[in-house]
Amino acid sequence: MHSLDVETLNFYAAEAETYSLQARGGKSTRLDPFLAALPAGAKILELGCGGGQDSLVMLTRGFDVTSTDGSPEMANQAERLLGRTVAVLPFDQLAEHSVYDGVWANACLLHVPRPELAPVLARVHRALKPGGVFYASFKAGAAEGRDRFQRYYNYPSRAWLMSQYAPLDWLRVEIDESSGGGYDGETTAWLHVTAIRSA
Repeated sequence: MHSLDVETLNFYAAEAETYSLQARGGKSTRLDPFLAALPAGAKILELGCGGGQDSLVMLTRGFDVTSTDGSPEMANQAERLLGRTVAVLPFDQLAEHSVYDGVWANACLLHVPRPELAPVLARVHRALKPGGVFYASFKAGAAEGRDRFQRYYNYPSRAWLMSQYAPLDWLRVEIDESSGGGYDGETTAWLHVTAIRSA
């Protein structure tokens, strides 16, 4: 099993341009607090950068950003916006050690098959410097499933999600909840996880 589902990748391949344009119309309210927790010019890895809108904000503010996406088509869309190379990086191929001050994974790890999430989180933990900040968001639920576009979601509960983070050495893990939307236009319960790697 891989860290990204084939049907999900097929969706992003087919809808990359439309998805990117829609996503660029919004702004993540979680990005500012994430960046505020980092030193000036911090080295940030963005996983699942989509159309590149969050990377653009971070770059504009002077951060050293490595933008990645698991979909070649989405990476191409981000390259058009950013004017720089965006790596195609499936989550299970992240292999760096103690490199990043922060990892930003907005609405992307929610596509990782449940059995693969804990190993992916371990890779992120390893890639962070001691004291590094990791943000990820998930659509909440009780069991894995697919949306009307046949995209796979792990749909975690708060308790299940915390159990995936718990085995790793974090200084703290905080989960906030909110209600919002997504590309499918449906009201969604979201779980926002901020974790700090132990020093």
